[in-house]
Amino acid sequence: MDITERFLNYVKFDTQSSEDSESVPSTSKQLVFAEYLKKELEDEGFDDVEMDEKGYIYATLKANTRKEIPTIGFISHYDTSPDCSGENVKPSIVRNYDGSDIELSPDIVSSPKKFPELLSHVGEDIIVTDGTTLLGADDKAGIAEIVQAMCYLRDHKEIKHGDIRMGFNPDEEIGMGAHHFDVEKFGCEWAYTMDGGDLGDLEFENFNAASAKIFIKGVSVHPGYAKGKMINANRLAVEFASMLPADQTPETTEGYEGFYHLLGIESNIENARLNYIIRDHDRDRFEDRKLFIERCVEKMQKKYGEEAIRCEVKDQYYNMKEKIDPNMHVIDLVLKAMQECDVPPRVEPIRGGTDGAQLSFKGLPCPNIFAGGVNFHGPYEFVSIQVMEKAMQVVVKICELTAAYND
Repeated sequence: MDITERFLNYVKFDTQSSEDSESVPSTSKQLVFAEYLKKELEDEGFDDVEMDEKGYIYATLKANTRKEIPTIGFISHYDTSPDCSGENVKPSIVRNYDGSDIELSPDIVSSPKKFPELLSHVGEDIIVTDGTTLLGADDKAGIAEIVQAMCYLRDHKEIKHGDIRMGFNPDEEIGMGAHHFDVEKFGCEWAYTMDGGDLGDLEFENFNAASAKIFIKGVSVHPGYAKGKMINANRLAVEFASMLPADQTPETTEGYEGFYHLLGIESNIENARLNYIIRDHDRDRFEDRKLFIERCVEKMQKKYGEEAIRCEVKDQYYNMKEKIDPNMHVIDLVLKAMQECDVPPRVEPIRGGTDGAQLSFKGLPCPNIFAGGVNFHGPYEFVSIQVMEKAMQVVVKICELTAAYND
């Protein structure tokens, strides 16, 4: 089976996760794919294949040498984003893409005028959707690359390697993928998530992240008799939102710049709730942002009373750079592997987070490598077959270089 067939088999499964669920995994349909993947790993002859009750899958490609070699791992998530349907995905392959508009379905066109990233893949074979669902390259491309790389190493015994662990998990798209990942069972000195974007992406810096929920309690009184009595929660919600800097939102920032992002408002006269996420690469600025939210709440409490407004601020994950910096050999291996595979590296900070960030703080240094998908979380998502093949080659080369690490 080649990498394209493997990937196309994977995207047949609807594995959309849900932010509204408290179960693990968040949707039962993820387990349907997990069972399929577990059987595939068994059929391919890998060792130690197991899946726990939460849908976390672990497997091993055993070492083919007696040399002392660090055990390393590769990790991908199999859920897809709640932002767009992953049901009944209809992929198609555009062979030798020529740089023109692509008709996904009648009246649905993916154009390089709107998505200039397409032009980076002229001459390649790209897999697209029919414009009604996402594709699922985030992160089934990563799974296909890992499994294909392990099959290649299995079949090419001349390439010496140590024990290589594979890990596949649900619920990354809702920030829960690493929460139940058993780092001790995984048993690796370091690992890599195959969950990055286009060719050459290498990420070991990400946002520090927190959520902030603002709860407002109003007092409803007939508007004809409301003077001095009514507290309109709608108006307080607007007032609070206006206290945050308008030039520090996702729409106005880039690179290392952090932001406050208003995810949603639920509001009426008596009750309002604002949901924010807080992001910054710098840990000190991150702490200052959380403190700023709390001080805004305190100002409104002084104005309207402590019972009128309160907040809950919770950390979600931290910048993995803090844990990668003391382990830069993990990055050096990837850069060398990319060089030997003729892949120009693009080292950039993630304006988001990955399972690798949380895993790094659980004791498993885990930077993020490109998987090839572009335009994630929407119907214009696509992936280049040639980029997936390059990612697979980089995985193989990392394993080979790790075996020579102490030479």
